Amino acid sequence: MALGWRTGDGTAFKCLIALTAVYGCIALGVYAIIHMWHVKPLGIDAPLDRFSEARAVEHVRKLTVDIDGRQEGKAGLEEAAKYIVGQLEMIAARAGPEYRLEIEETLVNGSFNMIFLHHSISLGYRNHKNVAMRISSRDSTDDDPSVMVNGHFDSPLGSPGAGDCGSCVASMLETARQIVDSGWVPPRPIIFLFNGAEEVFLLGSHGFMKTNKWRDTIGAFINIEASGSGGPDLVCQSGPGSWPSKIYAQSAIYPMANSAAQDVFGIIPGDTDYRIFAKDYGDIPGLDIIFVLGGYFYHTSYDTIERLLPGSIQARGENLFNLIKAFANSPLLRNAKQRSHVTAQKRAQVEQAVYSDYLSLFMIYYSRRVALVLHTVPVLIFFLMPLILGLPNVAFRHSCAIFCDILKGLLFHVIGVLLAVIVPVVFAILRLVFSNYPMSWFAHPYLAFLMFIPGSLVGLLIPKTIWGFFPISQDASKRKMPKEALSEEAHFWGAFGFYSFMTMAYLLAGLGGGCLTYLISASMFLSWCSYLLVKKHFGYQSPRSLTGYVLPLIPCLIYPIYFGGFLAQFLIEKMGMMGSLPQPYGYFIPDIIVAATIGVVTGWCVGPLVPVAGRWLARSSILQCLVQVSVIALALSSQFFPYSDAAPKRVVIQHRFVTAGGSKIVESSYDFSVLDSNSLSFVFKYAPEAAKMLNIGSDFSFEAANHSDRSSWVAIFPVSSLFSESLKFPAEGDDILNYYIHMPHLSTQKSVSISQSGSRTVHLELCLGSLKEVWGAVLNITGPLSAWSFADGSIPDPHMVVGGPPSYILRLSGSHHENWTFWLEANSSEALRVDLAVLDQHLVDDAKKLKNLFPRWVDVTAFSSFLTSYYF
Repeated sequence: MALGWRTGDGTAFKCLIALTAVYGCIALGVYAIIHMWHVKPLGIDAPLDRFSEARAVEHVRKLTVDIDGRQEGKAGLEEAAKYIVGQLEMIAARAGPEYRLEIEETLVNGSFNMIFLHHSISLGYRNHKNVAMRISSRDSTDDDPSVMVNGHFDSPLGSPGAGDCGSCVASMLETARQIVDSGWVPPRPIIFLFNGAEEVFLLGSHGFMKTNKWRDTIGAFINIEASGSGGPDLVCQSGPGSWPSKIYAQSAIYPMANSAAQDVFGIIPGDTDYRIFAKDYGDIPGLDIIFVLGGYFYHTSYDTIERLLPGSIQARGENLFNLIKAFANSPLLRNAKQRSHVTAQKRAQVEQAVYSDYLSLFMIYYSRRVALVLHTVPVLIFFLMPLILGLPNVAFRHSCAIFCDILKGLLFHVIGVLLAVIVPVVFAILRLVFSNYPMSWFAHPYLAFLMFIPGSLVGLLIPKTIWGFFPISQDASKRKMPKEALSEEAHFWGAFGFYSFMTMAYLLAGLGGGCLTYLISASMFLSWCSYLLVKKHFGYQSPRSLTGYVLPLIPCLIYPIYFGGFLAQFLIEKMGMMGSLPQPYGYFIPDIIVAATIGVVTGWCVGPLVPVAGRWLARSSILQCLVQVSVIALALSSQFFPYSDAAPKRVVIQHRFVTAGGSKIVESSYDFSVLDSNSLSFVFKYAPEAAKMLNIGSDFSFEAANHSDRSSWVAIFPVSSLFSESLKFPAEGDDILNYYIHMPHLSTQKSVSISQSGSRTVHLELCLGSLKEVWGAVLNITGPLSAWSFADGSIPDPHMVVGGPPSYILRLSGSHHENWTFWLEANSSEALRVDLAVLDQHLVDDAKKLKNLFPRWVDVTAFSSFLTSYYF
C-alpha cells in the first residue's frame, strides 16, 4: 500500500475516516432509537392515570406463562378469554357513575372467501369467541359514532405469543384501565375488541363485522398487531383516506410511521385484521399499528415474555391513549349511516397523504395536493438550472452545453446508484460459490453491513473515477471557472435531478414513499448553497469546503440512515420466514436480497455526498481499501454460524397419518420442511441426534430420499406455498391409537339428489373423531364442483397445480358438539374427489422426542395431521 501511495491519498483517507466517524455516530444514535432506548418504561407503582409497561407485562405473564397455549383447539384459549373478562369486570367495578361500561362475550359463526398469501381459499367457522367492552359516557346513545381498538388473544401454532399478540391484549387492558382511572370520560364510545380468532385467517374480526350489534357505530378503528417482540410500533397501513394518518401525526407521542410502508406491506407474507375492517367488510377509516422488530421470534416458541423489547409497550400505550382521545374528539368521526351520506365528490377528494416520522421525535406530514407542489419544485429547479448557471450571458447554445453536462452527471449518478446495488450482489454470489451455507449474517446483522457497504461504496464511486475521461461540453472561459469545478457542478445537479425525478416518479405512481427522496433533493440544494459560500473562503481544493457541504446535509443524512437501517434490520430478521425457493437458485436469493437492499440504502445515505466528496474519495487507493475490507468481511463471515437461539432456524415437522374407515392407520410418516434457503441437509448435518433417530447416516442421499409434495401439507394451506423442499421419513403409526380411538372421516348424510338440469348434490357429514386439539380441517376438492353450502354458495377461484386438475380449498375451524354438515354440487357425472386433512396439536411420544432432539438454534413447529381421500 505504501508503494502505491500518491499525492492527495493522505487527505483522501482523512476524509474517509472523518465521514466514517460521522456515519458511525449517526448509526449508533439510530440503533438506540430503533431499540427504544429513548423510552423509559413506567413501573408497576406508576400513577394510575398513566400507562404502565410493568402493569401491562403482568398481563402478558398471565397469558403466556400461567396459561398453557392460546391456540385454537386448546383449553388455554378459553382460559385467556375468561382472564380478559375478569380484568374487564374489575375495570367496570372501578368506574364512577359518569361512565357506562358494557361487556359482551359472543360466539361467532360464518363463512366467506378470501385471498391469502396470493391463494384463493374458502373459510367456514363456528364458535370462535370474541370479548368486547364498550366504554362511554352516561349520556351516550347506542348509535353514537365510536372508536374501536382491536387486538387478538389467540396465538399461532407452537408459540406462547408474548409479542403476537399477548402484548396487544395487555396494552388494551392497561389502556382501558387508564381511561377509567384517569377520569377522562370519552365524548364518543370506545370499543375494545379482544378477538379470539385472528391466527386462523382473521375469523374473529370477520365474525364481529358480520354479526355484532356495535359494528355500524364504528367511526374509526386502531388495529394493534405484532410481527416481532417490540421496537417501533409502526403504522404499516392507514386509510381509507388521509384522516387516520393525520390524526396519528397530530397526536402520537412517539410517532413511528412512514407512508412508504403501505406501498410494500403486501410483499411480506401474512395479513392483519385491518383488511377486514378497512377493506373487505367495513370501509372504516383506521390504522394498522404493528411491532416490527424482533422478527426472529415471530410465530416461534421463542416469542416469550423475556424477549419483549423494553420500552416498546410503554411507547405503544402512550400513543394508543392519545390516539383514542384524538379520534373520539374529532368532528370527522362518523358511524356507518353518516358515512353513507357523504357525497361521492367528497369521498373522491379523500386521498392518501405523504408522511413519515423523524427519529420518532415528530412527524413530517403533508397532503397529496401539497405533495404535487412540493415534489414538482425540485424538477422545475433541475430544468431551470442551465439558464440560471448561464447568467448573466444567457445563450441558447451555452445553455444547451450546460444542460448536456448536467445530463451526463445524471447518467453517471444513475450508473453509480445501480452499481451500488450490483457490486454487493456480485460479492454475495461469489461468497456463496465458495461457502458452505448462505445467510451467515442472519444471527449477526452487523456482518451484512460489513460485507456489503464497502462494496456498495465502490459501486457508487466507480463512475466518478472515470468522469475525467469525458470532457465537459461547456466553455470554461465563459463561466470563468476551472474545468474541475464545472465537472463537479454538473455531477451535483445531475445527482440532484436523479432524486428529484425519483420523487416525482413516486408521486405519479400513486405511492407514498416520495418523502425520503424529496428531503434528499431539498437538503442537497441547501447544502450546495452552503458549499458555494464556504468554497469562496477556503478554496476549491480545501477539505474544509467539503465540511461546508456535509454539515448542512447531516439532518438529511440522519433520516435515510434511520429509515434504511430499520428497513435492513427488519428484512434480515424476516429472511428466516420468507419461504424456501427451489434449488439451486433459492440458495442465493436471501443473500442477493439483503445485499441489494443494503446497496439501495447505501445509495440513499451516501449518494448525496458523492458529487462533492467523490473528488477526494474516488481514488484508486480508496477503492482498493474498500474492496479489501469487503473481501475480508466476506471471508470472515463464513466463520460465523447463521443461527442461534436469539435468531433460530425455523423447521416444520408434520407427523402425518393416512387413515381409512375412521379407525385404521394406513401409513405414518414424518414430513419435514424449512422456511429459508438453508436446506434440510444443512439442518441434519448440525443436528446429529435428530438425524440418528431418523437413520440419516453418512451414506444417506438427500437427493434420493423420499420427498413429500405440497399436497401432503394441505392441512396448513396456504402456508405450505412457502415450502419448496420437503422430506418424508417413515414413522410408527399405531401409537396414536392409544390416544385417539376414532379418526376424522367424511360420510354421506343422505342420498344424492339430482336436479332437472342434471347437477348432482352430495350431502356430507364431517366427523372429527376423538381428536381433542384440532386447529382446523381442510378439504381439497377436485372435480366438477359448481356450488356448495359455504360462502353463500360462492366457490373460490380454483387452486392450480402444475400437472394436476383445478381444486377448491375449504378450511373449517371451531369446536362444537355437533358434526359439520354441508352439501356439494357437481355439474356432471364425474366423481368429486375430496381430500380431507385435519391438523391436531397433540404429538405422540416419539414425535415429542424427535422434536426435542433438535438443538436450541432450531425452532420446531410440530403437529399431527390426518389425511383421507374420498370420491363422491
